[in-house]
Amino acid sequence: MLKTNVGGADRILRIVAGLVLLGWFFVDQGTGFWHWAKLIGVVPLMTGLMSTCPLYTLLGLSTCPMKQS
Repeated sequence: MLKTNVGGADRILRIVAGLVLLGWFFVDQGTGFWHWAKLIGVVPLMTGLMSTCPLYTLLGLSTCPMKQS
């Protein structure tokens, strides 16, 4: 299982950004590169929903609060 490394505010921001980009993709029926580039919204949406970011893992980052012992 992937390690959770995306915290609360970061997670909400990713989900909102992903939904906005995907919504914009479906509402704007344009053509060309910039229309299809909006599909990148899948990435922040999925990382927000799964609470894990592969890039954070590679860089050793985490926005999750530390667990107290």
